[in-house]
Amino acid sequence: MPDPRAAASRLPPGAAVVARGLPPALLEGLARLARQRRLVLLVAGDGRAALRHARGLRAGLHLPDRRGSTGLLPFLLARRARGLPLTVAAHGRAGLARGRRLGADAVILSPVFPTASHPGAPALGLWRWAALARRAG
Repeated sequence: MPDPRAAASRLPPGAAVVARGLPPALLEGLARLARQRRLVLLVAGDGRAALRHARGLRAGLHLPDRRGSTGLLPFLLARRARGLPLTVAAHGRAGLARGRRLGADAVILSPVFPTASHPGAPALGLWRWAALARRAG
């Protein structure tokens, strides 16, 4: 979604919005909206940006599966003291294990079905998703 602000403006307070690959000005606007609406802002793949936006706003980091994250170490060091949320995307066992190792607050296990956001990527299917979710606890 090129500009998630319209969708975010309809979310209830306490809901989370993942900001993925947004230009800095758009991320700023989304952060302002999240602050006004009391949303949780999860910045995908950029721990330093998550820390910048965590001032006066419930903001955290979302780690994409199978990719690194800039500023991960500074975020992890600040996370516990400041109570910042960490979520991890998982597309299989390795992603679930990564979430466990990092002490993530949530792991998003996906995609269950084929999705336009990841064209051509294999879907887990209901049975595999259920088996992985059960194993994850």
